[in-house]
Amino acid sequence: MQRKKVQAENYCVQSGNHMSRIGNTPITIPKDVTVTKNGSLIVVKGPKGELTQHVSPQLTVTVENNVCTIACPSHDRKARAVHGALRANINNSIIGVTQGWTRTLKLSGVGYRAVVNGVNLVLTVGFSHSVTITPPSGITFVVKEDAIVVSGIDKQIVGQVAADVREVKKPEPYKGKGIKYEGERIRKKAGKAKAVGGAPGSA
Repeated sequence: MQRKKVQAENYCVQSGNHMSRIGNTPITIPKDVTVTKNGSLIVVKGPKGELTQHVSPQLTVTVENNVCTIACPSHDRKARAVHGALRANINNSIIGVTQGWTRTLKLSGVGYRAVVNGVNLVLTVGFSHSVTITPPSGITFVVKEDAIVVSGIDKQIVGQVAADVREVKKPEPYKGKGIKYEGERIRKKAGKAKAVGGAPGSA
């Protein structure tokens, strides 16, 4: 038990250091993007829109000469984890307001289809009724053949909406029918073998 405890402590320390290294990496701000601090918020503005990130009191954000740096004076493990997460979120926000984020899903199943009606996504996936998904503000749907593309500037929201779409008809494990992420591999189960020659012991 003592050995396991030491290993766990070492893992925590290594994880904290890893997140700290991520957090200490400066972020280069593109010319068409502004990053400003407004109280406890970091505001990122770009051609595609504006995003905000909350800053923990344990962290310090500095923007100078088109470079954003995040400092974490505390050696607390949780603070180091937040340090790395904030750095990643600000960087993701910069990508979002310049390039945007997308997540693609694939439809697999006879008669399965998706159409965009106004801003809504309408799914026909084997139920007796169609399923309509209304996107949150800033999210758009595009349907290309058997692909559903979810787009937006906020990476977390894009990912959550894509997960909600997949949840409507998760791929089943036998034939893989349903809605899956592009590139997702479904571990298929073998179907039940059909009985040959009737039930065992029958005359």
